[in-house]
Amino acid sequence: MTDNTPSPTRRFTALDVFRGITIFLMILVNTAGPGAPAFPQLVHAKWIGFTLADAIFPSFLFAMGNAMSFALRKRVDTAPYVLRLVRRAAVIFVLGYLMYWFPFVQHGADGWTWKPFALTRVPGVLQRLALCYLAAGLLVRWLSVRQILAVGAVLLLGYWAILVGLSAPGMAFDKYGNVGTHLDLWLLGPGHLYKKDAGFDPEGLLGTLPAIVNVLGGYLAGLAVQRGADLARTTRRMALYGLALVGAGLAWSPWFPIAKKLWTGSYVLLTLGIDCLALAAIIAVIELAGRREGTRFFLILGRNPLAIYLFSELFVTVLNLIPTPEGGVYDWVGKALFQSLAPGAVGSLLCALAYTMVCWAVGWAMDRKGLILRA
Repeated sequence: MTDNTPSPTRRFTALDVFRGITIFLMILVNTAGPGAPAFPQLVHAKWIGFTLADAIFPSFLFAMGNAMSFALRKRVDTAPYVLRLVRRAAVIFVLGYLMYWFPFVQHGADGWTWKPFALTRVPGVLQRLALCYLAAGLLVRWLSVRQILAVGAVLLLGYWAILVGLSAPGMAFDKYGNVGTHLDLWLLGPGHLYKKDAGFDPEGLLGTLPAIVNVLGGYLAGLAVQRGADLARTTRRMALYGLALVGAGLAWSPWFPIAKKLWTGSYVLLTLGIDCLALAAIIAVIELAGRREGTRFFLILGRNPLAIYLFSELFVTVLNLIPTPEGGVYDWVGKALFQSLAPGAVGSLLCALAYTMVCWAVGWAMDRKGLILRA
């Protein structure tokens, strides 16, 4: 008979598998093969709307909250706890900035010169992770579960009120007219924002407030797994909460539209619900049914997510610095090889899969040597 009562020190394989799946999908979406449009579900919604790609970043935040709940099982004094929290957040933020600045130099009419700081993006994926990690780490240190839930509600409703109340009339959900975009432009200027959206940044400062709730949700899910007297019952409750959150997000969407780039409250509830359902399903298969076949593939990604994500973003940049008749090396491989093998979205997907497997191989090599990048 299987004992479903979790031990206070046990780390669930399912949580690392969840994180590994998230990293796998993140690389797959971020490095779609060139030469043809990717499948629509692997491309972020242009503004209002939702695709599979839109579920990935909040899942990374949710996984961060999961990991935080396990890391805090051992009590640490306040001063070293805060110092470590701030240091890790700072390192992740700086890594994110350096990732956008990379390769640091550019070639022009005057030869090689430094890429100007004034044109380097400041917000970004890792930067948002860092800010959410810092805020959530401070909140969960001193708040009870009920207080965390209350803070989550305040963040979502407060963000809604700020957008509606401080944006110009009718501009609350406009990409360039909402108050968050104006705040980013005022604080950072267009040179430091996302270049592809011409003055709008999908990881802007104001949108970080509701994103904190995704981390808090992951923390509470991890806490439930640890504290539940019976894992099967906890898993069923997690699935029910997931369904309720999905329903709540859809019900809120007529007034607060689902939009990943704006990180709306309805989007937060929807993605939290999806993550609860996904985590419950993974726990049911791995922990309750005891099916461990194939888990190592995702564990390799889940144990070293920061290193593998950084490699995936930097290596594709390096490949495209090497000139070919079709552009960079990655562009050439995607067009000349994969588009000739399978034209269209299938070829784009195969190219992304091949690159994702290269990143997995790097993770496998690091795992064999016990190399883990910790901020």
